[in-house]
Amino acid sequence: MKLRSTESFWPLKHAMETSYPSIESDINTEILIIGGGITGALIAYKLINEGKKIVLADRRDICNGSTAASTALLQYEIDVSLHELIKLRGLECAVDSYKNGKKAIFDLRKIVDDIKSDCQFEFKKSIYFCSLKKDVPFLKSEFIARKEHGFDVSWLEKWDLEKFGLNAIAAIESQTAAVMDPYRFAQDLLLYCKKKGMQIFDRTNIISTQNQKGKLTANTENNYNIVADHIIHCSGYESTETLTEKVVDLKSTYVIASESIPGLPNIFKKAIFWDTSSPYLYFRTTSDNRIIMGGGDEDFKDPEKRDKLLPKKEQFLLKKFQKKFPKINFKIDYSWAGTFGETKDGLPYFGKPNPNNNEHYVLGFGGNGITFSVIGMNSILASLENKKHPDLEYYKFGR
Repeated sequence: MKLRSTESFWPLKHAMETSYPSIESDINTEILIIGGGITGALIAYKLINEGKKIVLADRRDICNGSTAASTALLQYEIDVSLHELIKLRGLECAVDSYKNGKKAIFDLRKIVDDIKSDCQFEFKKSIYFCSLKKDVPFLKSEFIARKEHGFDVSWLEKWDLEKFGLNAIAAIESQTAAVMDPYRFAQDLLLYCKKKGMQIFDRTNIISTQNQKGKLTANTENNYNIVADHIIHCSGYESTETLTEKVVDLKSTYVIASESIPGLPNIFKKAIFWDTSSPYLYFRTTSDNRIIMGGGDEDFKDPEKRDKLLPKKEQFLLKKFQKKFPKINFKIDYSWAGTFGETKDGLPYFGKPNPNNNEHYVLGFGGNGITFSVIGMNSILASLENKKHPDLEYYKFGR
């Protein structure tokens, strides 16, 4: 599956500073990670620091799938609001999931510092706003739920939002959010793991896996075998190719990035923004004073049809931006399309679909893929060792 169109911002910025070989022989290892994006990199970081022997393989160039298309808004908020998630999954799962997301942002910062990544990680505020009066009761219910369960949030009125240059009615302001360069971070993380002994192969397409006498064998397109005790699938939306259970609905999403904007207001740069519309719009800045905006989501059909819509979606997003932030002159410099997935409860999937097979999945579906992947680090050892963990229960297959 082609996960994005070809002109996303991050790879162009870095121009493939690091490259890896494709596989050229059969290999034996303790753990095989399939997927060389940010999820695979985070899981590798956790396991390499536990002394595990790891091989990581990706069918394309490393970090050139969904990671390259990510807008990297790091939020504890989930695509399903807290008050709705409580109804869907119960109080404990819902509140813990939001708290896990908040902790994940700080955990991510620790990893950035540990590997000394130059990924321009910055803490921000999160502004969750509505532009229609009919959405105010929904937003109020969400505000009350977050306050009740200990989240540091404030209620903003229309005049408060005008300080950001935002044309909206009301908003919830959360104190914990962040942004970063996801491509740079994932590349830095994989290089760290390589230096600690992990083998990395790109352009290595795994076409099948077999379970034989307690060992798993992954067969590549070029007829090489990787034999492992465990396989961890970190292949995101491409996992739909290997899962028998349908867990996600695929969507197409669209992104525009502006030229660098001199004199961008500091108050605007201190926050990320997203709205209550469905599908929602989202906005962030970069360290070089660009604005990245995404949205315009629709059901995924195929990459060609998705990409043909890009010129139309560029203008759709630009008009939406001008309506929300009328005083900021947004000139499109880059645009791209990507594929992402929505689950019924907005939550990820972790663990083993088949308890008798040592194939594990870490699938951070939805708009919180990076923070979900950080959360997935916390339960991966329990999954490998067949131990109980609350996250393996909350985010299990067949739920």
